[in-house]
Amino acid sequence: MKKLFTLIIATLVFSVPAFSQDMKKHEMKDDGKPKATEKDKTEAIPVKGSLKRGAPLGKSDKVSLVALIAAPDDFKDRKVRVDGVIVRSCKMEGCWLELAPMEGAKSIRVTMKGHAFFVPLSAAGSMAKTEGSVQVKTLSAEHVKHMIEEDGAKFDNINADGTVTEISFEATGVELTRKK
Repeated sequence: MKKLFTLIIATLVFSVPAFSQDMKKHEMKDDGKPKATEKDKTEAIPVKGSLKRGAPLGKSDKVSLVALIAAPDDFKDRKVRVDGVIVRSCKMEGCWLELAPMEGAKSIRVTMKGHAFFVPLSAAGSMAKTEGSVQVKTLSAEHVKHMIEEDGAKFDNINADGTVTEISFEATGVELTRKK
């Protein structure tokens, strides 16, 4: 009985540090959102297979990115899947990407739901499958300035007051593959 008790105590002692390391996977920023780790920023997309971030992709309806961009209101309040090529991504943490049906086509910004996961900083040029929801929102002038200056974002139509109204996609999960 004494050996069993000692074994249980030893197991608990060694499992607590392992558990706490897992809990520290993402440090928090001042705004309460997770901060990207070096692995998040630098992990390579494999030559074969894919790099998955966030929740696993489910069985949502696959929607054409062209159709979504043309009529975003048709897809509001629905979880959908869209695929495309990443034309640009956040250069600071990998917290957003711009997805287009093909290079040179109109793109939409994809943000990671709850800022809970990130894509590698080198994601541009890769293919992405994303699942989430469509949003049409107005970004504040301050947020637009931050995205342009620090992240390299580009906007087609900046309003006179510096705000931008854009179609965006809030992803619950992404799957990245190298461009073939």
